[in-house]
Parts: sequence; structure tokens; C-alpha cells
Amino acid sequence: MKNKFIYLAVLAALGFASCEPEFDNEVSNASYSAGEADFSRYVAVGNSLTAGYMDGTVSRLSQANSYPSILAKQFALVGGGEFTQPDYSSDVNNIGGLNVGGNPFGLTRYVFDATERRPERAAGTVTLDVVPLQAKAYNNMGVPGAKTFHLLYNGYGNLTNLSTTPPTANPYFVRHAVTPTSTVLGDAMSKNPTFFTNWIGSNDVLLYALDGADATVSGQFITPAQMFKDSYDVIIGTLSGNGAGAKGVVATIPDVTSIPYFTTVPYKPVSAAAINANPQAPLLVGLYQFLAVATSGRIAPLSTAAGTSNPVIINDETLPDLSAQISAYAAGSGNPLLVSNAAALGQIYGRARQTTSNDMLVLPSSSVIGTPSGSAPAPFNINGLTLPLGDRFVLIPSEKDAIAAATLDFNNYIKGKATLYNLALADMNAIMQQLTTGLKVEDGQVYTANYFNGTNISSVLFSLDGIHPNSKGYAVIANEIIKVINSHYKSKLPLVSASNYPGITIVPSN
Repeated sequence: MKNKFIYLAVLAALGFASCEPEFDNEVSNASYSAGEADFSRYVAVGNSLTAGYMDGTVSRLSQANSYPSILAKQFALVGGGEFTQPDYSSDVNNIGGLNVGGNPFGLTRYVFDATERRPERAAGTVTLDVVPLQAKAYNNMGVPGAKTFHLLYNGYGNLTNLSTTPPTANPYFVRHAVTPTSTVLGDAMSKNPTFFTNWIGSNDVLLYALDGADATVSGQFITPAQMFKDSYDVIIGTLSGNGAGAKGVVATIPDVTSIPYFTTVPYKPVSAAAINANPQAPLLVGLYQFLAVATSGRIAPLSTAAGTSNPVIINDETLPDLSAQISAYAAGSGNPLLVSNAAALGQIYGRARQTTSNDMLVLPSSSVIGTPSGSAPAPFNINGLTLPLGDRFVLIPSEKDAIAAATLDFNNYIKGKATLYNLALADMNAIMQQLTTGLKVEDGQVYTANYFNGTNISSVLFSLDGIHPNSKGYAVIANEIIKVINSHYKSKLPLVSASNYPGITIVPSN
């Protein structure tokens, strides 16, 4: 089956530029300088954003264009040494994915099918497996899916821990953990870094948000504040030698609700034209008229006027339960369909309401809205139209507020640690806010935080998973980090040109 949109569990943030143009080799080599930094042994610590995750996976191409890899090439101009990344040579078809003991853990990367005009998982067989174990520390220690405290857990790379319920290891780290009791931070430190980048913390918020902040589905929660801070303190203290060792850059957590995964599907996705073309339009209009009364206005009548659109119906667990009221209205309506389903209607619509501009529908909801469900009797079984969407498909205001509060708290702590240890700070959260309004980088290109629609290939920095950057996006991130390095450590590193990096992969057919 071809899926129109995307299911995955791991984040995005992009870059902004604000100085005079200076690209790869625009200035002479004689003017390059490491300044006060020593790039001879550079180590990158983080999660999927550091690993080069894009289009829903890590592949040979995506890893090659990770922002640490791009940075390392610039560092090499001023004494930077060898930069290694986990071995992806067995990804022979460059489609990514990952198997655990021959069974799929991660799927192939997304490509845009020009014939179908939609993103689809690349056709082909996943050839990358967790085993054979590499047992080797790398300069790029980005681990997809890692939260802050995971970097300190000494079972996170243990193959046997993939069999626990739930698994307590991460297959991406299992592939290359030096020993079964290695920690991500410990393996990173074994490289004896003279310079580091640390961009960890996004998943401490993002993984909670991806499934509409529905922990019953994802099992994910926002990391408790003290746990985050204690873990971050150990990570930064260790990497920097408590202020006396390596220099480096720390990055803030982007506002996860600003990425296309949360901003692409409008809160009013149901057009009047679609309603009018539905053979059951009279039934739908009548049902909504009933619900407008039975729910005390939580659900408004459908709009069938040309050019208008309608919100979807969702379940909002914060609302008082009107089940008894709705069932009573249905039982006394005199409508045989409503009367015979009175009890079910109370259960279905007891905490239902329509979406507003304060709600955010997640990207996977677009492939669910308007489809039938087996969880309710027809005609009350059309997702989002006659059957409320579950919590996993929407962020409601209270959930957005919790995410915003945690992001602010975590970022304030990150900024404080940067000041304490005199580290350069890449404020990716501020950068992300600028990107949402569209911004112009040094080469004159204007980029936005929009999802790819088949035509806007030159202006898109996000990959097809709606969460992670594409290669252009990682180049922009690398530039942001270079700029703060140049400023903080008095270095003279050239920027890269994002336009030289690939964007969305478009195939004639898949």
C-alpha cells in the first residue's frame, strides 16, 4: 500500500545566516584560522539530528551530509583531523532502514514519487543490520532516538537489551558500542576530543509530541526537568573537562511545534466541495445539526458554501463528558438512526469538539481523515468527519503549553551551561523561529519551514519525514555553528553554500 504521509518517531531545526557571503573556497587558504580552538580531534554528540537522519531513516547519503561531516570538512582546512562515522557501507542501495536479527526495525527512506505526487518509502530491500557489531567509537556519536539521559545509560548498547519489554537498548548504538556496557558519552570521550558539538535534548520533548502527546500510544513523556538537568550537567561537564578541557558548541532545542510535521495539515482540512460530492451529504448535514444542539455548540453545523472548509472532530480529554446528554437527545430525536444508536452516540461524542486554530494536526492525520474505522458503527465511523480523531493525531492547547514550558526550561539550562563553561552557543530555537517566517541566506536563497509539495524544491530545508532537515538543511545548520565558532573562538572558517547540497529526492515512479 502506498502511504501519502509519514509515520516515524524521532526531530528538526534549521539555520539562519546574517553576515556577508563567504563560501567554501571564496577566500584564500592563507586567511583560514582555527583561532583559539583546536579541531584536531572533533567529536559530535547528539541524537538523530547529529547522525544525519533524514527522510525517515539514516542512509549512506544522509550520513555523508550530516552537519558534523560538513563541519569536519571545514575544520580540516585549519588542522582538523580524521573524522569517522558509523559504517553504512552495507546500505548498498542507499535506501537506509535497519534490521535487527533480520527483522525490520526501521523502514527505507522516503522519496517523492513524481507520478503519484506523494512521498513513499523507497522500493527495495533493507540490507543494513545491527550485526555484525562494529565495536568501535566514532567521531560522530549521534544516536537516533536518544534522549539526554540515554547518553549515560550503560546498557544502551547491549544487544541482549533489545529483547527486553520494552527494549532498553538502541539498535543504532548497539551497532557500534565498544562494549555491551559502553555509554554513548564514554565512547565519545574515548576519542579524547579537543573540540566537540553537543546537540542533545530535542527528543526529551519531541518524542512526547509526535503522537499527539498521547502516552497511551507512544509510551513517551516529556523528560522530568531534574532528570534532564542532571544528565545534561554530566554530559557538558565531561565533554568540557569541567571547563578546563575541550572547547565546543552547545545547541538549544528547537520549538518542535514549528516543524512541518505539526504545521502542514490545516485545522480545517475538509472542503465544502468534498462534503457536497459525498453521496451521504444530506445525512452528514443532518448529523451535524443534531450534534450542534446535543453537544451544546462544541460541534457546529457543516458549511457547504462554495470555497469554504470545515474543521475535523476530535476527542478532547480535558472537556466535561456530555455522554448522557447526547444519548438523551438522540433517544428523543424521533430519528430512527439516532434513536437506535443513542447509547453509542453518547460514547462517541461525549468529549468531542471541532478543531480550532489553536490545535495542531500531526502529519500522519492526513492519511487518516476521511477513512472508515472499524471502531464505530456506520455512518458514525468516518475518521475526523463522523468519528472523532484520537488524541494521537492532534496537539491541543494544554499539550502545546506543556511542550513550550519544557522547551523554555531546558533551553534556559543549556544557555546557563554554555555561559558557565564558556562554550559557544548555537541558539537553534531562535533560528527555527526565524525560519518559520521565511529567511534569506548568504547566497540569496529564501528558505521556509514548509513541507515539500512537489514544486518548492529550492526553498525546502526539511526532508520528507517532516521532522529532520534534508542535506541543504544540514548545510545551513553547519553554517550556523561555524558562525558561532568564528565569533566565540576567533576562528576564521569559511561557510558552505547550502545550494550545493541535494534537497528532496524525486523519482519518476517508485
